[in-house]
Amino acid sequence: MDARQMLLNCRIPLMAMAGCLAVGTMLPALCFADDSQTQKERTATARSIIEQRRAAMRGEAAGREKVEIRKSSQADLAKGDITFDDLTFDIEKGEVFDEEKLTKELKFLNGRNVRLRGYMLPSTLYKETDIDKFVLVRDNQECCFGPGAALFDCVMIEMQPGRTTDFVPRPIMVEGKFVLDTEKYRYPGGKGPDGASHMAVFRIEGLRVR
Repeated sequence: MDARQMLLNCRIPLMAMAGCLAVGTMLPALCFADDSQTQKERTATARSIIEQRRAAMRGEAAGREKVEIRKSSQADLAKGDITFDDLTFDIEKGEVFDEEKLTKELKFLNGRNVRLRGYMLPSTLYKETDIDKFVLVRDNQECCFGPGAALFDCVMIEMQPGRTTDFVPRPIMVEGKFVLDTEKYRYPGGKGPDGASHMAVFRIEGLRVR
């Protein structure tokens, strides 16, 4: 199963799961709610929870400070030490991808060896050991396919031939070649949920995970 099909299969259930994680509750509290609660209600609840969390991160919730943006210096970029903040560009969720919006920093990184910290997205995995493909996300409390997230919130990891890793719930550091790929992860026909044209545009050809 290729990365495109893997992501298509996991997108819908991830929305409910992301809602559970966002408030630190047990999965059964939302994902396995009473049968009398409709799928529409569960999806709406998950959407509300995630939107509230993202508002808090932006500093829009009372008593919360804005999360500090941590972009790497040019020297760090040259060394390949990057963060998810270095991957941001001007695009909204559901917007059609426009290659012209890619920043000069992203173009600079293309083809370079990098190190990026994040979390494995569990629902994109079909086994816990000897993993050669997975999705890396910014944190373990919001899914890159959930409401409010953007295209730059995930990176496809495809391990180099002969390299694999195992699933861990803690933060990981992925090292490998950073690739801007505007074709491989395009939705069929360029039309996906909410009008989005792509599932992802970043890939790291993984050398090691630690």
